[in-house]
Amino acid sequence: MMEGREKIEKNRKRRGRQSVAYAEPVYINASASVAGKKEGEGPLAGGIDMTGEDDLFGCGTWEEAESSLQKDAVYLAMGKAGVDSRQIQYLFAGDLLGQSIATSFGVMNYGIPLFGLYGACSTCGESLSLASMAIDGGFADTVVCVTSSHFASAEKEFRNPLEYGSQRPLSATWTVTGSGAFVLGKEKGEKARAKITGITTGRIVDYGLKDSLNMGCCMAPAACDVICQNLLDFGRQPSDYDRIITGDLGSVGQRALIDLAAERGYDISVNAWDCGMHIYDPAAQDTHAGGSGCACAAVTLSAYILKQLEEKKWKRVLFVPTGALLSKTSFNEGKTVPGIAHGVVLESV
Repeated sequence: MMEGREKIEKNRKRRGRQSVAYAEPVYINASASVAGKKEGEGPLAGGIDMTGEDDLFGCGTWEEAESSLQKDAVYLAMGKAGVDSRQIQYLFAGDLLGQSIATSFGVMNYGIPLFGLYGACSTCGESLSLASMAIDGGFADTVVCVTSSHFASAEKEFRNPLEYGSQRPLSATWTVTGSGAFVLGKEKGEKARAKITGITTGRIVDYGLKDSLNMGCCMAPAACDVICQNLLDFGRQPSDYDRIITGDLGSVGQRALIDLAAERGYDISVNAWDCGMHIYDPAAQDTHAGGSGCACAAVTLSAYILKQLEEKKWKRVLFVPTGALLSKTSFNEGKTVPGIAHGVVLESV
């Protein structure tokens, strides 16, 4: 009886309270990113697979344009991986719009069984977490993760019509127009970009903030919580990661994150890195605190982060997309803006 119990304990994949470590890695065998004109003029332009000449992408509405971003990103990623929709067991996908309409209309025609997700701007981390768990659990061999956002559709959904011309405070971020898709596999592909070796699932954290134009500070407590939990669960220090990468805190939110982590005994000031602070050029592009949106983390992961892992410039990173859990309804009713973040441990192949 004791022998059997010891065997079960040895094979447990749980690490601490909120984490999972995979005995065998899950591979990111291919990825693709599609982005708008503004993103195509930024520092990551060379790594983005396709950019539009205008942000309607030949469509009649902003929402249709966002759907086309997802459709194209999935198509490009599958092409790079050398697979078609019949070889994909599941699609893990989501966006920022009500009822995830960018996803439903974007990937509907692929006919792939779908898990529709909503984690706000943390959706990339949520999708990679659930997809890698499905593969590690033996429920799938090949899956696709995709998410998107669009500046104009997000402004329409959460704030004011663009025609209103409202001013934004310096703490505000600019929603990235784009989509990132990732093909995950049980087996290592010929051109595998990175491997997922573990995840840390975040909790909803609410510090009582209500400023929807300072989402970086609204999300920073959740990012801090999941980062510290990851370090605790895996018995690591910040220096065990080449970078601790947040999704879209921006310059204001990142400062808050570093301070919050220091209060909990972790100095992440040296290797903290935020996608929202690198997708745009602060000197040439007026985005205030930086970039945000589901596509911020997804496009940056595909266009830049995975390349650093491929070239062994970084060997292990903690990828932490961040999300602000608000809606027009909750905001108009005076509710707070809770945050969520999900950690994914990425390593070079």
